[in-house]
Amino acid sequence: MYEIEKQDGANGGRYVIFLDNGEEAEMTFRRRDENTIIIDHTMVPPAYRGKGIAEELVNRGIADARADGVKIVPLCSYVATQFRRHPEWTDLLAQ
Repeated sequence: MYEIEKQDGANGGRYVIFLDNGEEAEMTFRRRDENTIIIDHTMVPPAYRGKGIAEELVNRGIADARADGVKIVPLCSYVATQFRRHPEWTDLLAQ
């Protein structure tokens, strides 16, 4: 389990994990409106892929969306795939 920092601004932000070698894994988002975020990018450095890091980032975003009462547009292909694998997240999909 990695420590995930949420960096949030007026128009969007990112979830970031600062990795041991100085690199970062991140999932970025922007705001469509006050009730909807668009997750547009997820990136894990090659040396860290296959370790569940991207999944941790998505799970944190899902938990925050539930807590904050916002919907998600999964523009990022990885996040869209995770939504298909988790039908219990359907209520978070923005129209």
